Amino acid sequence: MKKQVSILAVAAALMLAQPAHARPVEMDQTTILELQAAMAAGTLTAEKLTEMCLARIAAYDRAGPKLHAVIAMNARALEIARQLDAERKAGKVRGPLHGIPVIFKDNIDTVDIATTGGSVLLEGNMPPDDAHLVKQLRDGGAIILAKVNLGELANGFQSSMGGQSLNPHDLTRTPSGSSGGTGVGIAAGYAPLGYGTDTGGSIRGPSTTNGIVGLRPTYGLISHDGVIPLSLSLDMAGPMTRNVTDIAVSLGVTAGIDKADPTTQTQKGNAQKDYTKFLNANGLKGARIGLARDYMGADPDVDWVIESAIKTMEKAGATVVEVRLPKWYLDTASTMLWSIYPPEFAVQIGDYLKTTGPKYPKNLDGMIAAAESYNDLRPTGEGPNPFRWNFFKVEKASGLMTDPGYIAAHDYGMPMARALINGTLQKDKLDAIVYPTGRTRPSTIVGSAAVSGGGGVSPSVTAPLTGFPDLVVPAGFTTDDLPVGISFLGTAYSEPKLLALGYAFEQASKAIRRPVNTPALAGHAIEIPAK
Repeated sequence: MKKQVSILAVAAALMLAQPAHARPVEMDQTTILELQAAMAAGTLTAEKLTEMCLARIAAYDRAGPKLHAVIAMNARALEIARQLDAERKAGKVRGPLHGIPVIFKDNIDTVDIATTGGSVLLEGNMPPDDAHLVKQLRDGGAIILAKVNLGELANGFQSSMGGQSLNPHDLTRTPSGSSGGTGVGIAAGYAPLGYGTDTGGSIRGPSTTNGIVGLRPTYGLISHDGVIPLSLSLDMAGPMTRNVTDIAVSLGVTAGIDKADPTTQTQKGNAQKDYTKFLNANGLKGARIGLARDYMGADPDVDWVIESAIKTMEKAGATVVEVRLPKWYLDTASTMLWSIYPPEFAVQIGDYLKTTGPKYPKNLDGMIAAAESYNDLRPTGEGPNPFRWNFFKVEKASGLMTDPGYIAAHDYGMPMARALINGTLQKDKLDAIVYPTGRTRPSTIVGSAAVSGGGGVSPSVTAPLTGFPDLVVPAGFTTDDLPVGISFLGTAYSEPKLLALGYAFEQASKAIRRPVNTPALAGHAIEIPAK
């Protein structure tokens, strides 16, 4: 096999190109590497890029389609962008994210923007420091642009701080949860890069419904420090972007051992500093892909798109093998996840609340009491979130982490799930298992569940139960123009292989589409140095 040339090396070559040979690309259709090449060539500045992002937010978040994805803006974003431009002019480039605006789900601590978890019960909460991944990004030259909406405290589809966000492909459809605001913001071009968190599908659901790329990384590849917990045994933060390239660029910045998070110790010898070197347009050639057909059959349009995606992979040189998961696993996987999450949240939310100021609740009982006494509306109209707030009581009554049900799921169920998936991969010598990220098209907002729940056959629970990575790539659209994503699931620390497969599929399928409700803005074409 030929040695793969690092995409960063290609970017370096682009940076040497002369602006006279540049090609115009709309800002919301670029890769981060192209943006870096333009900034290096002098056809773009971080300040100008940030202005473009702010213009799209102004045009589409509270005006135009009123997507309602943004909860809070960083008032210093342009100032920081100018500082980073000055650094670049002086010859200092911190890394591949220097001058790149980033949006964050509002359960990730940022020292300069309040972190509320989407809850008015935590409105104005200023964390004592950045989450570890935010510090990594900030140190790497990223611009912390905004905090975006979520299912409140990482469960459901709406929040008391941000209300209901809208899907930019179809304003009547849910953008999914709980990282829905990040999904909307990336699809709408608010920033090139965003971060969500995923406990049972909260990065991957919004990625498929908003037609973008998302990665739930291997458990421990990104630190949990500074992220409001839902269930620390299951939670993972991860990147959401418009293309696979940007996932690879960002992952090298945020991977790394954090002494404050013991789970990151497992990445020693497994993490990479540059994931772009694995992006290979021929990555499907000779690959063996397992199709988990158990997760199909719920929506004929989704199934058609997935079948088409499989044909694309085969045409690109992959061998596709059908795999069947045992009935016991399909019947119990969701129940296992829901036996772990509520008991952990009931304890772990209290640990986070200890870092907040004196006016905020300090445990789940305090959250319940605060919710019962809160009747106000925010100036922007958001207010009580009865579905999520009532669910506090379900979490409180879910039992203890010493109960047999929790121990059975956590201590025995999770290792069994890991063994099952590893055994499936090994048995057929598979590089990855693929399946529709969502079994059905995005549901309508009216009548959709306000809080997610357990039960049923769900493709999204395997990654958190095993701790294995799941890369979501757009696969196509239904007959009513709704996005469908396909998941690439591999074993622990198989991100290099998944990125190769996902990138090759992306290049072959070209299934990413700009949302109809967030068109290009005049004057937002960027001159990208020609290759």
